[in-house]
Amino acid sequence: MPAGLLARLREAPERAGILLDVDGVLAPIVARPEDALVPGETRAVLERLRDRYGVVACVSGRTSDDAERIVGVRGLVYLGSHGLELAPDAKRWEATLRGFAAGVDWPVEDKGLTVSFHYRGARDEEAARAELELVAERAREIGLRARFGRKVLELLPPIEANKGTAVRSLLEERGLQRALYAGDDTTDLDAFEAVGELELGVRIAVASAESPRALREAADVVVGSPTELVELLRTL
Repeated sequence: MPAGLLARLREAPERAGILLDVDGVLAPIVARPEDALVPGETRAVLERLRDRYGVVACVSGRTSDDAERIVGVRGLVYLGSHGLELAPDAKRWEATLRGFAAGVDWPVEDKGLTVSFHYRGARDEEAARAELELVAERAREIGLRARFGRKVLELLPPIEANKGTAVRSLLEERGLQRALYAGDDTTDLDAFEAVGELELGVRIAVASAESPRALREAADVVVGSPTELVELLRTL
């Protein structure tokens, strides 16, 4: 039972980690990624959790610096770029990513170790998605990884690093075998898998019409919005 899992986390918080995606989980989705911001009431909850649990971390597709700017809470651990910041070989792909993005006639969000092409709010989102499918094919032909998320195409280095590897690394470093992870998109499935390997793992899907069905199916708890997630976090 989800209530039982949460109660077990609460009974020994110093032995557990609270791990959270940022966009769509702590910060509501907005039309322009640069406008995303974590609400003040959410920051207050994170500060309380920081002082209570073994570790509180934000695991984001953004760079760690950008995630920290948006969340705005000191003392948390920020794991950026889908875990690629922990992979020493990732930086050698930066020039390839930027060179490819420069040849795409589309606004690009440069995240350093990844680049993203958003189509949220396009005049015809279906046509925009079809155009970006062709971009994804071209990227794969030169060895890059390409994947779609919530109205976004993301290109990454062909390296085995993801939110799951980042979560495993952090929890092993802290000696923790209990954790909660909350996410809202396909990239969070890797973190769900990592948390599922623990002595006690709680997987929370922040679901919307855009969220993949697989995320809801893999979750122990499903909430409908960042606001609902904050209410759940208050109980911890």
